[in-house]
Amino acid sequence: MSVQERKERERAGRERLILATARELAEQHGWDAVTTRRLAERIEYSQPVLYSHFRGKREIIGAVALQGATEMAAELRAATSAADGPRARVTALARAYLDFAQRNPAVYDAMFQLDGGLAFAQEDTPEPLKDAFAALLENLGEVAGDGVHPGVFTELFWAALHGLATLTRAGRLPPEYADRRIRLLVDRLAVV
Repeated sequence: MSVQERKERERAGRERLILATARELAEQHGWDAVTTRRLAERIEYSQPVLYSHFRGKREIIGAVALQGATEMAAELRAATSAADGPRARVTALARAYLDFAQRNPAVYDAMFQLDGGLAFAQEDTPEPLKDAFAALLENLGEVAGDGVHPGVFTELFWAALHGLATLTRAGRLPPEYADRRIRLLVDRLAVV
């Protein structure tokens, strides 16, 4: 292994450590607790080392959002691949999405609530975000209905899922009706 390859591997390892530590802090204490000083203390590197990887908290949030999008896309695809038929796929998709949001609240916030400096729904949207949307579209496009644009339908369904995830997490919706909400969402929006 060349010196350059070793340095690149070490740099990638530091970056993974920074992001894993940021995620851990955010999940335990919220994003306000994620500061470069606290991260530097936790990973035992100086703040300048952190700044050699990320210009600040905003870039860290963006990197966590990209990781989250990659993870969510994989989970959505895994959940829907085992489902038989359009209704089962859409139901599995909804459950997987809501489960991801519940299990990863800080990552979900990085993806959809906080400013990570990422472009959405534009030409320069990063690939992990495009892929996460594609994981939704792959399963929702087939149930959009005649004459309904699959992308617009997917946006609407996603917005409903995001609303459910956000309101549930805030304690605004009674948890005992979670399955009913998913069934109603699928029944009323998806043409299956």
